Amino acid sequence: MQSLFRFISGLLLFLLVALPLGAQPANPGAEAEIVLGPAAFAISEYFTISFQLRGAPLERYSAFPEIEGFKKSGKSSTTTTRIVNGARSTELTITQRYAAYEEGEFQVKPFVMTINGLTVRSAGTKLKVGPQAAVVPVPPAGTTPPAIGLLDQLFGKPKPQNFVEPKDEAFLALIPDKTRAYVGEGVHIGLYFYLTPQDQGILDFYNFADQLQNIIRLLRQRTVWEETFDEQEIVPENVQVGGKPFLRYRLYEAELYPLNAQPLTFPVVPLRMVKYRVAKKPEAGLDNRMEGYKTYFTAPINITVLPLPPHPLRDEVPVGDYRLRESISRTSFRTGQTFAYSFIVEGEGNLSALNMPPLTPLAGLEVYGPNIEQSTTRQSGRVGGRKSFQFRLVARRPGPLAFDSLFSLVVFNPTTARYDTLRSELHPLVQGPVREALQFRPDPTDPFYQQALREADNTPQKISVYQDVRRYANVLLLVLLAGAAVGWWRAKG
Repeated sequence: MQSLFRFISGLLLFLLVALPLGAQPANPGAEAEIVLGPAAFAISEYFTISFQLRGAPLERYSAFPEIEGFKKSGKSSTTTTRIVNGARSTELTITQRYAAYEEGEFQVKPFVMTINGLTVRSAGTKLKVGPQAAVVPVPPAGTTPPAIGLLDQLFGKPKPQNFVEPKDEAFLALIPDKTRAYVGEGVHIGLYFYLTPQDQGILDFYNFADQLQNIIRLLRQRTVWEETFDEQEIVPENVQVGGKPFLRYRLYEAELYPLNAQPLTFPVVPLRMVKYRVAKKPEAGLDNRMEGYKTYFTAPINITVLPLPPHPLRDEVPVGDYRLRESISRTSFRTGQTFAYSFIVEGEGNLSALNMPPLTPLAGLEVYGPNIEQSTTRQSGRVGGRKSFQFRLVARRPGPLAFDSLFSLVVFNPTTARYDTLRSELHPLVQGPVREALQFRPDPTDPFYQQALREADNTPQKISVYQDVRRYANVLLLVLLAGAAVGWWRAKG
């Protein structure tokens, strides 16, 4: 009790001294402001929201706001360093671009951003999106365009290049591993982009991170349990398509487990890519290509979902290709002694939906648990793993234990289209006298009991110890509130 009192007293003293100081801004000289771009612009142009930070390096900032009628289209950052009279200052500008879906008038509502802990507000604005700007007319013959400078007069104005769009064999495909599946059976889907090695020079990904959110929204199904694969770096794989070498990029993959017999319907999914047009007559010293865009589409896909065959437990059984492993902590068994038993299910399927049914009690046997442990592996387009149900048992009567009637699990195997029962094959033989009264004796070799006994404190405690702890906790809360108020007042001053 005395040690507890000393600990709380020391903590209070630390908070009284340190907390008001910690409430001071980390960078008192830091300044931040929000800058809105022009409110009137053509639909082919971007609206921008920027924030400028001066006097401190950027540590963190909150998300830019969403604008109705616009989509976010990438960010950019600019760092400006100034040295005046030997004093160095740096200004960082982060800009978020927004692309309008259509022409018209839109409202940017007031919003707040937090930059390095500084709260910055914007009153918003009203936007007007106009039609695309007209093409600049060609100057009449005999006039000198104002863009011609001294170099053009000396060496002649460069001749415009003619660009052509080369053909490509790239395509976007959504590929499921099956077109028919049972309720609860896993369906793997993968979104892939294919292109030939020759197409690498004319195709590139465009703003894929933003496009991926729309792709996931289109692929998401409301009647499935979804296991997504870990995000991986998009790297090409060498594959053969129709006997021809292709590079395949895996853009997204997931394992879907239908929850009912409603079919899975995947719409057309678009992917916009950068496609370069090449110069008809390449010239040395020039880029000889011009950036453009091309959108690729998947074909719509429907997957039929079949109901499970008739069975009394059809709506409850787990579906998958499973097998049973068992483990037991003893080789000899005595009445009144504790032993552990593990019912381990391994294989491919939705392990999250796999649970043991209620156990039918056996006379003369006490069962505790289970403790559940699950390990899921997602690799090479397959989802599987193991789920362990760990029980502790105490036998009170001698004789064989019918584990096969106690531990069993009915499953449906979609590969064979049959129900199967994973049933224990162990029959432990218990020896010793009958112990009708429950005498639960913890296993001294169990790490849990070893640790608990080693750390147990047999020192008598005062009856009012919990009241004292509550009193000190209330005092601590009051000190925290007072310290926070003082820190806020100092920061504001």
